[in-house]
Amino acid sequence: MFLKNAWYVAALEGEVGRALHAARILGEDVLLYRKQDGQVVALEDACPHRKLPLSMGRLLGDEVECGYHGLTFDCSGSCVRAPGVAHIPKAAFVRHYPTAERYGLVWIWMGEAALADPATIIKVNHWGDPAWGMNRGDAMTVQCNYQYVTDNLLDPSHVSWVHQTSFGNAAIVGVPLQTEVKDDGVVVSRWMRDVEVAPFYAKFVKFSGHCDRKQQYEVYFPSNAIIKAIFTPAGTAADSEPFHDDVFLMDSYNFMTPVDESTTRYYWFQMRNFSPDDENVSRQFSEDVRHAFEEDRAVLTAVHAGMAKSPSKLDLPLDSGPLRFRRKLQQMIQAEQAAAEASSSHAKASAALQEA
Repeated sequence: MFLKNAWYVAALEGEVGRALHAARILGEDVLLYRKQDGQVVALEDACPHRKLPLSMGRLLGDEVECGYHGLTFDCSGSCVRAPGVAHIPKAAFVRHYPTAERYGLVWIWMGEAALADPATIIKVNHWGDPAWGMNRGDAMTVQCNYQYVTDNLLDPSHVSWVHQTSFGNAAIVGVPLQTEVKDDGVVVSRWMRDVEVAPFYAKFVKFSGHCDRKQQYEVYFPSNAIIKAIFTPAGTAADSEPFHDDVFLMDSYNFMTPVDESTTRYYWFQMRNFSPDDENVSRQFSEDVRHAFEEDRAVLTAVHAGMAKSPSKLDLPLDSGPLRFRRKLQQMIQAEQAAAEASSSHAKASAALQEA
């Protein structure tokens, strides 16, 4: 169900402090907190003795004390104190997860720790660029499997129905989609020529009249998306610089973290090529995007419930991107599981030889 060797967003930066913060990620209970020097620690949220969540304990300096019998664990997950026990048992440890901080988010690596490289976290173009504005999003919980969210983010056509008063309008209905499968994800895009500006964008574009509009939906494995919007005066379409002087560019970054098989935590923010220091514009962006995402949440919650009752047997041409993304992701998950099983078998065989 989940690709383990990947970076996922564990929390907003401000959600993790000196208090013990419990989270559930890929079906695993995780404890997050900051050391005294500010670095984020992530540990398995279950004492190995009676499995009480460590998040119900207390933080002593940089160590976590279990609230049941006082077993205490350091930042690596090793037990450093076991009251009333002469020697700390070998089984007294909890798993430690690698973490990193980027873009106001705390990231966690749920797979093999040795493979965790923060350099592979998705790149955010124009981050820190003084010419670009940013509206800080937040996080919402969606009661659906994360792949329904990635499906949605590879489906530009849905905006004409789900977001009629924001991202979509009748002018873009039926325009064909182009799908590209890449090594690290899938891209679905389309240009719409000489169409009306959709309501969400109309208040921000610098030109009047019709536009050429590009929707570009990029979803990267396992569940990170960049939605790129280009609006330029009709007849001036361009995929890259030089753009028309009045071009509107918005890059929406979306990060989906599976809580479990039926719940997703959705983190987001947007970058824009105008009004970099205008807090009113950022506030309006955030409010409007949040409203549109609530429309998505209502639909995806109902889709998950409907598919759980009776899975669909119908695919449409617009499903090409989502289906190809799912297919390749499943191949990656199966390959990862096969490698893990082979490694486990090898370790068992080596242990048996040593015992012999």
